[in-house]
Amino acid sequence: MSLPGMDIPALRRYLLDTGIAVSGELRVELISGGRSNLTFKAYDDVSTWVVRRPPTSGLTPSAHDMAREYTVARGLQGTPVPVAKTVAFDADGVALGAPMTVVEFVDGQVIRDQTDLASLSDEQVSATTSTLVGVLADLHAVDYHAVGLDTFGRPEGFLTRQLKLWAGQWDRVKTRELPDVTALHTALTEALPQSSDASIVHGDFRIDNTILDKTDPTVVRAVVDWELSTLGDPLTDVALMCVYREPIFDLVLGTQAAWTSPRLPSADTLAQAYATASGRDLGAWNFYLGLANFKLGIIGEGITHRALQGSDSGSGAARAAEATPEFMAAGLRALGKASA
Repeated sequence: MSLPGMDIPALRRYLLDTGIAVSGELRVELISGGRSNLTFKAYDDVSTWVVRRPPTSGLTPSAHDMAREYTVARGLQGTPVPVAKTVAFDADGVALGAPMTVVEFVDGQVIRDQTDLASLSDEQVSATTSTLVGVLADLHAVDYHAVGLDTFGRPEGFLTRQLKLWAGQWDRVKTRELPDVTALHTALTEALPQSSDASIVHGDFRIDNTILDKTDPTVVRAVVDWELSTLGDPLTDVALMCVYREPIFDLVLGTQAAWTSPRLPSADTLAQAYATASGRDLGAWNFYLGLANFKLGIIGEGITHRALQGSDSGSGAARAAEATPEFMAAGLRALGKASA
C-alpha cells in the first residue's frame, strides 16, 4: 500500500547510512497525518521508531519546523519532562524530500477523542489532568540555558512577535473578511503586557499531544508534537490549554476531542491548578486568553484554507473555519470588548 510522503527504501537507506541498524524488513505504517506533520511508525524485527515529516501540500511559512521538534526533544533528554529518545534528524530532506525526524517509539496510549476518554474512570480523568498540568509546569521550570536551548528562541519581545506572526498568518490563510479579527488584534495590541516570564513553551499542550502509560493513564510517558515549541512566555501555553477546553474546538480538530469533554476540569480550574503547581502569578490573564483565542481562530481558518487547496484529511477540515468567528468573539469578550 502506498503511503503519501513516505519512501520506505529511501528511509531504510538513510537509517543505515546514519549508522542505525535495520534488522530484517523495514515496515512503515501511517499513525496520523493530514492537518499537521505526518507521523509514521517504522519497525524492523528488533526496533521501532517514529518518523515525522511535514505534510505533502498546503505548507505555510515557518510551520511544521522539524528542526524545532528535534532540537527541543534532544534538549529535554534527562529532564523531568518525558520525551521520546532522539535517534536521527534529516535536515536536508535527503530521504523523503522534506526534513524528517526519527525518535524511538514510546509504547502507550493516546487519548484523542471522547470515545478514547470513555475508557478512563472519573478518578483517572481527574488524576491524569492533574499530572498533565504538572508536566506543563515542569516544562516551564526547565533551565533552558542548562540544557543547551538558550538559542532555541528569542524570549524578548515574544508577545509582540506573536501578534505580528498570527496577524500575518491570517492574511495568508483567510477565506473571507472578518472584522472581529482586526478588532481583536487591535485590542490585544492595546493590552500587551509590558513584561513577561521566559521559558521553553510547547505551543500545543493538551492530552492528545501526550502518550500515556498503557495500564496507568495517570503516568505520562512522553510529550509529543513539539513543532510550535520555542522560548517564550509560559502563560501562552497555559491559556491555550484552557481555551482548548471550548466545545467549538471540536470543529478545528474534526472530532469530539477528549480535551473538550465536560468530564475534565473547567478552564478556570486548570489555570488555578497550574498557578499552584508552578508558583507563577497569572498576571494579565485576560490578555493571554484573548491571544489564545486569536491564535486558535486563525489555526481553524488555516485548516480550511489548506482543505480548499486539496489537502483535506477527510475529517471535516473544510468546516474548521466555522470556529474562527466564535474564537474571535470569545477573545474580544475576554478583553471586555464587543464584537465589531
